[in-house]
Amino acid sequence: MNSRKTLSETRRGYTAGKAYATAHSWQLPQILIVDVKPPFWANTCSKLCEALENFFCLACSLAGPCRIPLLSLYVVQNQHECLLPFVQVKGSFPRLQTCISELRSLPREGSFQQKGDRVMQAVQDGLQQFKQYTRHMLAGATALDLCLLFQITVLTSQPGKDMVKQLETGLREIDLVSLRKLQIIEISQGDLLELSSSSSPSPFPNSAILGMDIDLQIIENDVVSLETFFKTWLHDHGTDREQLHLLLPSGDFPCVKCDIQERLLSPALLPGAADVTVKTDDVNTPYQMAASPATTLYKLRVIKALKAEGVCESALFGLPFIIKPTSCWQLDWDELEMNQHNFHALCHSLLKRDWMLLAKREPQSVSPSWRITVNSYYVIIPSDSFTLLVKAIAVRELLLPCNIPALPADLPETALSTIEASDEWLHTSLDKEAVQVLQVQDTS
Repeated sequence: MNSRKTLSETRRGYTAGKAYATAHSWQLPQILIVDVKPPFWANTCSKLCEALENFFCLACSLAGPCRIPLLSLYVVQNQHECLLPFVQVKGSFPRLQTCISELRSLPREGSFQQKGDRVMQAVQDGLQQFKQYTRHMLAGATALDLCLLFQITVLTSQPGKDMVKQLETGLREIDLVSLRKLQIIEISQGDLLELSSSSSPSPFPNSAILGMDIDLQIIENDVVSLETFFKTWLHDHGTDREQLHLLLPSGDFPCVKCDIQERLLSPALLPGAADVTVKTDDVNTPYQMAASPATTLYKLRVIKALKAEGVCESALFGLPFIIKPTSCWQLDWDELEMNQHNFHALCHSLLKRDWMLLAKREPQSVSPSWRITVNSYYVIIPSDSFTLLVKAIAVRELLLPCNIPALPADLPETALSTIEASDEWLHTSLDKEAVQVLQVQDTS
């Protein structure tokens, strides 16, 4: 995914538009505008609709605080049309699914008099709809209970740069005080890598007219890429306060203030899982194994080997398990001995090649509370001991998008010297022996 800011990075007063302060919405209300332009719509329609259906099936049923308070959907053909006025996302999957069905039924071929100002008109209509909605809701609520800002996302197969220019020109005289962000998502119709390397467009000049950001992104035309983009709506983008203070072991050092970003959705937030994922002794738990005595025999089928350096730690979750060769008394001595030799050889082979194993859990009998079989995957990690470590891997439904910027090469000397002063303390506290976690004492 390519991302490039095209307008001013100016931040407006975000605290004035905190969404649903009492209920803690994670995101602003969202207006989605889908720009339909043949012949590209024929290649995009089914993938976009599947991605939307997958995403809203998840977002509408997540337990916990509301992450997306409101959604409205427009479609642009010969003229713009609002398929879905503002609706609360949580618990509204049937209504959203009906809207997606309407989107899927739009003609994919034919002659359209597509004009560039149609998208701008949809943006203006969305602005007006939001003003009317907030005016109506203010009659029975205080300003702090409402979201005073919202976001518009335009999905298009047209060149994103042209779309930005059109919107920048057309919205100059429009009151945009309630619009926090405008996103233009260009769905690529070719090879995204070739597109990135063959063109190096110059950035658009900053604009002080709009006073807000237009974010231009290019994403690939496939279900996973589209679904991954929509999952960015599940992140908490609030900037009211920092979320983490990292305290380094130096008396005079000021704490490093950080924000926290989810990498995975907790399985307990999924529908039907909240009652079982917290019970590690439940044999029907689909997301984790149980270490307690049970009659259930777990089976992990190894799928492939993985290079250790290629495994992303943030994609692993849950309680780890240590596995070792069995001591089951029901096996005869020869079988026990051969099993130990095989386990030893496996540990040695993985450690020698710096490999890990990817394994899939064989399904158990399905509990009446589960209508489908839930597959879970694990990574098996070797060590220099006579054991292997097993950790669960987050499946596609749980993974949230994560954009990790490269570490800048240039670093201010003042900050470096301050941090290195703390490093000296850490260096002197290094223990040559293995650390016993339960014996670590607080020396403060």
